[in-house]
Amino acid sequence: MGDAFLKKIIVVFNLKNDARKKALLARRNMSVKERRIASEKISKKIILSCEFLNAELIACYLPMIDEVDTRLVIEHGWRAKKRIFLPKMHDNRELTFCEIKPDTPLIRKRNIVWEPENENYISPKELQLVITPTVAFDENYNRIGMGKGYYDHCFSFLRENNHEPQPKLIGAAFHCQKVEKISVNSWDIRLFGVFCEK
Repeated sequence: MGDAFLKKIIVVFNLKNDARKKALLARRNMSVKERRIASEKISKKIILSCEFLNAELIACYLPMIDEVDTRLVIEHGWRAKKRIFLPKMHDNRELTFCEIKPDTPLIRKRNIVWEPENENYISPKELQLVITPTVAFDENYNRIGMGKGYYDHCFSFLRENNHEPQPKLIGAAFHCQKVEKISVNSWDIRLFGVFCEK
């Protein structure tokens, strides 16, 4: 059983890597203008969604170079008096979420990710909506990220069958990042839905 299990993990790892490369290439091949227009459409869909309208505690992310730009979502959240949280990545695969306001200082980590300097943390279990950076997704809302497992690890409690209110993880991605089928591991967390421009 040990060998078969390891073999399956390796197969899934390789399939995910292939899907990740394909989706990243498709995203990079979009022009700056195409990404800007698509990001605006995606942001408007998020802002008008029931999930966003009904949530008060919302986690989002600030985009890396060619990700969906979510700044409109964050700004609208502030105007709507919602509390907005950004992720902070730690070396042990731990992901924490800190509240940000328009005047919150941000620092650039690893030269690519903007994170809040403060330590005004919230438990992931208290969040109501999590706008999740997404590299690839399929029609069943399986998600591939950058491969480090931060979100799967942080939200592993979603795999438990309990009746407590749970955060909804929503992907933000361009349509070109959709792949036919994502092979999953038992620890992968499925998204509640995905917003794309089409």
